[in-house]
Amino acid sequence: MKFLILSCSTGEGHNAAARAVQEELTRQGHEAVLQDMMLLAGPHVARAVGGGYVGTVQHAPRLFSALYDAGSHLSSARRRSPVYYANALVAGRLERLLARGRFDGVVTTHLFCAETLTWLKRHGRLHVPCLAVATDYTCIPFWEETDCDRYVIPHPELTDEFAGRGIPRSRLLAFGIPVSARFSQPMDPAAARARCGLPPDSRVYLVMGGSMGFGQIRQLTDRLAEACLPGEQVVVLCGRNDKLKAAIERRHPAGGPVTAVGYTRRVADYMAGCAVIYTKPGGLTSTEAAVRRIPIVHTSCIPGCETRNLAFFAGHGLSMAARKLPEQVSCGLQLVRDELSAEAMRRAQAEHISPCAASRLVEALVQLCSSRKEVLPCGIFCSFCLAISAAVC
Repeated sequence: MKFLILSCSTGEGHNAAARAVQEELTRQGHEAVLQDMMLLAGPHVARAVGGGYVGTVQHAPRLFSALYDAGSHLSSARRRSPVYYANALVAGRLERLLARGRFDGVVTTHLFCAETLTWLKRHGRLHVPCLAVATDYTCIPFWEETDCDRYVIPHPELTDEFAGRGIPRSRLLAFGIPVSARFSQPMDPAAARARCGLPPDSRVYLVMGGSMGFGQIRQLTDRLAEACLPGEQVVVLCGRNDKLKAAIERRHPAGGPVTAVGYTRRVADYMAGCAVIYTKPGGLTSTEAAVRRIPIVHTSCIPGCETRNLAFFAGHGLSMAARKLPEQVSCGLQLVRDELSAEAMRRAQAEHISPCAASRLVEALVQLCSSRKEVLPCGIFCSFCLAISAAVC
């Protein structure tokens, strides 16, 4: 089969989930095309949407929190929000892409794309099944005004929350958040450190701030460097925040206990080689670390959905968290130097976070699209009709 996977670059987590689905579809012999939906409106729109999100989160987190709260109050299954109508503006271009590609189904890892697909569906212009993936451990505002055929959610305990917001229970699949198979494959920690250019016998504290380098990364790095024992090292993944990387390198010259790394696709290797990870509670990074069974210390969170992610992880023993930097450092030291604490967290991660979400998602998607094909007329005729419809519209 051939599938379209839609994402949107407001943070790297949505793209990471989309790549994980694409990876699994390809592994199972299907064709999968990954598309940033905002690029359909042009590169300037895509940059404006992604840059606006990152800028607000980095420089005005209180404003972002206020917007999230406002969205929570505005969100309703009984009416359509401005978010819905804004995303409907891309509907015609998405419809033409679907017609040209002759896809059997669509997967979206972003709410914006689900809104556009919903507009097409409600206007009789979406003729293939669509499956949506929630990438946070909560039902974020506006999911309830979407109309997808299936919703993959992160955990069974969230079923009541999603259903309470108006999404039919029959459409909810509590498979977990899909992550790349690289995070669950057996990997020797020393070999992983060597691949990352780190001393194979070192003990690594991994610090991450998402693709944008969010949070008090510099201050946390300084405190960890002071707490390091001989043979211990702090590795900071700065994402696309070049200013953060340069600032850390100025404070911690090469050859010391701190290594700053720019944007990298070796996150799975760095995780496999570390003893503990400090990260903001993004849904994807937290899930990847839990799938890798790495002890987690959650740091500064983006107000809104990440606040709920933090509550879920800490409440289930999947991570430790503290507001102040000294306590955050202490949490990591405890997990590294007290094996009983680390092992208890790994057991909780194994109980609650499945590494099989991507494969289960693909299985459900193929079944959904196969059953839909059985009730459709000739595939060639349908493709012809779709192409004519898109050309006319």
